Order: sequence, then structure tokens, then C-alpha cells
Amino acid sequence: MSFGSNLAYSDPRREGRDDVYYRARAFGPDAKQLNFIIVNISAHGLMARCDDPFETGDRIRVVLPHAGTVVAEVRWALGGRIGCQFERAIDLASYYELISVMVKAK
Repeated sequence: MSFGSNLAYSDPRREGRDDVYYRARAFGPDAKQLNFIIVNISAHGLMARCDDPFETGDRIRVVLPHAGTVVAEVRWALGGRIGCQFERAIDLASYYELISVMVKAK
């Protein structure tokens, strides 16, 4: 079965991302605070720069403006960058407010 031809299937990674440069508070699986800079974001996930090593499947917490603390699963990690998928998508109204704050901080 090919998902490419199924219009009901939605891959959140194909969703457009907004480029930002936002220093966020984030906490690793061990609850240690991270040096964390969000590079791009969507309602379903983000890519960030982070010096700490991560494994696929690690869960982190990220504090985002208007969305609060979100739990994200590390999907990939490479060369100081990580890609994460949010446990729950950010609702559209909160996402627009979040982007407004992040773009102003850029």
C-alpha cells in the first residue's frame, strides 16, 4: 500500500516550517536544562541546535510562548542539530501567537 496516493494520509513533516532563531528553555530526558536554539518550527515539530547528545526516541520538554511546555520526541540528531515531533500538535491560534513572538525576537 502506497501512502503517497492516499489523500487521507497526512505526513506532518511535509508541512511548511517557519524559520526562526529563538533561544528557548528546554529540558532533556534527565530534566537537565539545555542550551537550546529553535531554528525552525511548525505546529507539529521543530528543528533546534543543541550541544547535548540525543538518541532517537528521547523525550524533551520545551517551553514555548503561548503554547506553554510541550513534550517532543527526538526523531533525529546530527552534528549538534535535532529534529523533534511534538507529542500533541499546537492549536492554530496558539501557533500564530507563538510565531509572532518568535519572529519579533529574531
